[in-house]
Amino acid sequence: MRVAKATSRRMYSMNLGGLFEGPHLLILLALLFVFFGAKRLPELGKGIGEGLKGFKEGIKGVTDPAPPVQAQSVTTPPPAAPVEQKQTPVA
Repeated sequence: MRVAKATSRRMYSMNLGGLFEGPHLLILLALLFVFFGAKRLPELGKGIGEGLKGFKEGIKGVTDPAPPVQAQSVTTPPPAAPVEQKQTPVA
């Protein structure tokens, strides 16, 4: 039983499961603040939010059934007759 718990914890940490814990999030926020400044952080958040919203709408559009397409009558000309070529004798 003890071996199974140790293995599951190891797999959890290998899959980045512990990345989004409290101290890690605080460090990430501090780095974002240093790199982008207080003025740019709201703009970045807004851009990320709009991007996620567009992504969700795009995924929703893919899963929705396509609207029925109206048949258009398109006339195509008949295929052209093959052209005969003369063969010259090879000497």
